[in-house]
Amino acid sequence: MSEPRAPEPTKEQNMTFGEAIAAMKEGKSVQRAGWNGKNMHIYLEDAFSFPIRDGVYKGQARQYEPVICMFNAQGKHQPGWLANQPDILAEDWQVVADV
Repeated sequence: MSEPRAPEPTKEQNMTFGEAIAAMKEGKSVQRAGWNGKNMHIYLEDAFSFPIRDGVYKGQARQYEPVICMFNAQGKHQPGWLANQPDILAEDWQVVADV
């Protein structure tokens, strides 16, 4: 199986975090210019649902509100990404293409 291609930055670069959020709401993936993990980017999932496999709610399905997810450096999709203060204040956000 071939490795996923690294997303290429588009002309939409040097954005604020607010602009990056707006881009995600348009269905685009974004990343910080300084992120050095291969293919790392974040994106918005409109709906997030899955069956609970264990615990109190085992066997029940859960539907969640929209959530920001990250495609991390290990090649996995990680739901529930949270921005830290440097991410929020940064102006080096960029839209990525071909993810």
